[in-house]
Amino acid sequence: MKVTGFSHITINVRNLQTSLDFYHGILGMTLRHRGRTDAYLEWGSAWVCLVERMDAGEHADGFAGMDHVAFYIAENDFNDAVGILKQSNVHIVRGPIQRGVGWSVNFLDPDGIQLELHTSTLDERMKIWR
Repeated sequence: MKVTGFSHITINVRNLQTSLDFYHGILGMTLRHRGRTDAYLEWGSAWVCLVERMDAGEHADGFAGMDHVAFYIAENDFNDAVGILKQSNVHIVRGPIQRGVGWSVNFLDPDGIQLELHTSTLDERMKIWR
């Protein structure tokens, strides 16, 4: 098996429109499809599927699940992205901080799912973990 990169993530959300306002409106993901209870967004080479589930809030109350989702961003675009998050009153939970050879900021989406923007690649990170 030869995996070649990040494909997608599916995120259960409580309100599709609120999540689209965040992922499309604030983060700038390209909306490729919107259904009655789902939406597909593209962000560089990654894509995100949002699925509206009435019981999505239960996942935050002790169910095992995702810790956070990280997306790569070029270092020269990082400060502008942090500025957009702050101007949009997005809850930043950590950072911006330098982690290893890159910069990182962790923040929450409207459902409290932790996301990260990070400026280094896996190869760059592995150089400092040795």
